[in-house]
Amino acid sequence: MDFSHHNKIEYMSSLYKNFLGNSPSWYKKAIIAFLLINPLLVMIPDIGYTVAGWALILEFIFTLALALKCYPLQPGGLLVVEAVFLGMTSPDNIYHEVSANLEVILLLMFMVAGIYFMQNLLLFVFTKLLINVRSKIGLSLTFSVMAAVLSAFLDALTVTAVIIAVGVGFYSVYHKVASGRDYHHDHDHGDDKTVHDHHKEDLLNFRAFLRSLLMHGAVGTALGGVATLVGEPQNLLIAEKAGWDFIQFFLAVAPVSIPVFFAGLMTVVVVEKFKLFGYGATLPEPVFDILREYDIHESKKRSKSAVAQLWVQAAAAVFLVIALALHLAPVGLIGLTIIVLQTALNGITEEHRIGHAFEEALPFTSLLVVFFAVVAVIHDQHLFQPIIDWVFSQSLEAQPLIMFFANGFLSVISDNVFVATVYINEVKAAFDAGNISREHFELLAVAVNTGTNLPSVATPNGQAAFLFLLTSAIAPLIRLSYGKMVIMAFPYTVVLTVVGAICVANL
Repeated sequence: MDFSHHNKIEYMSSLYKNFLGNSPSWYKKAIIAFLLINPLLVMIPDIGYTVAGWALILEFIFTLALALKCYPLQPGGLLVVEAVFLGMTSPDNIYHEVSANLEVILLLMFMVAGIYFMQNLLLFVFTKLLINVRSKIGLSLTFSVMAAVLSAFLDALTVTAVIIAVGVGFYSVYHKVASGRDYHHDHDHGDDKTVHDHHKEDLLNFRAFLRSLLMHGAVGTALGGVATLVGEPQNLLIAEKAGWDFIQFFLAVAPVSIPVFFAGLMTVVVVEKFKLFGYGATLPEPVFDILREYDIHESKKRSKSAVAQLWVQAAAAVFLVIALALHLAPVGLIGLTIIVLQTALNGITEEHRIGHAFEEALPFTSLLVVFFAVVAVIHDQHLFQPIIDWVFSQSLEAQPLIMFFANGFLSVISDNVFVATVYINEVKAAFDAGNISREHFELLAVAVNTGTNLPSVATPNGQAAFLFLLTSAIAPLIRLSYGKMVIMAFPYTVVLTVVGAICVANL
């Protein structure tokens, strides 16, 4: 190899060009700057690791915020690898965080793939819903309520996977027709170059319509998830520490969760009616016509074999709901069962056809492991400890409300499961030490639960379901960026936080 000065420059240029691929040059320079600054921050006397830890959190949020410029796995992964080399955490501690969240990882790997094999059923059901419910407010409320009810008994990520599958299904049908293709043709719905000019404005409006529906559904998962023991992963942990069963948990949280639920539904109506914060877009008539014609076409050509497949998918969906509601097995194993049943009974035996089901979930699963590594840094560097100590230094009367806001703030920038774990363990330790009464302990447990579940809708990194939506296949199709999600979540953030805080203060 010729390493003359000229060639060295060319090699360096090629290396820089390959670094993070087609990401903008300014983005690449920002990531390089982060990688150069972090070792310098660590060297600050006494507080170096604390400063570098907070810098890492902000840098990781930066990669999430610009997920449409570059998938966060690569830049976020580089930052985490550097953090390990700098001694901010260790591989063993990262493995511990991953092990503690193994159920979430199995859920993503298998449940999302299981939902993939229900796409025909979901498209069938939701197309009927879209055609028969012409009111945008009515449709938005339906999405929100369905997501909330399902999340109360299932889990937010599974429900989000359903919402994403429906969104992709609708979008691909319209995009294919708008590009002059027939329903049965193969088509790349990520390429707008083929869309006919007279469909382009309708495509923009359809994207806005889908964005609003998906955001209503995503927030709906938080409205339902806060209410029950199984709604969110941290709820189960809080219930275990408090010694609550399903009914006891529901009744303890109900003074907050029920008013918040109805306040959330009122927010749906207001933002849709007055077209606020990116909501209010209606389904363009030409798009409605195409989806209705698609439904008629599919109904006419549906063979007995296709009908049998829908029945199998419906049976699998019923089994899924029952198995999750009764906790027959860990969620990921139920998802694997769904995959086995649907592929075996519907004749899907080729490896490549099964492989497609995992394409959506595995990149996000990898990103989540990187996120757990950031959580390991937070834990190892005790970044939240000063806030925890400050909360417990306040008067007993003020603690529930302060606990609500402290959990909310930290959940917005971190993982709400991690935040809840840290706080409920501290609260339980205070109770075991005899520093607080049983009644006060239960008030603080409710504050931890609602604090981590409600204000965390403010950002995609606040809730795993939001992060999943942001990094899913549907997000770039409908132009749903981090910034757009924050703006669309804002009215919900304000309403859920204010109503939740008022309810906690009056417990």
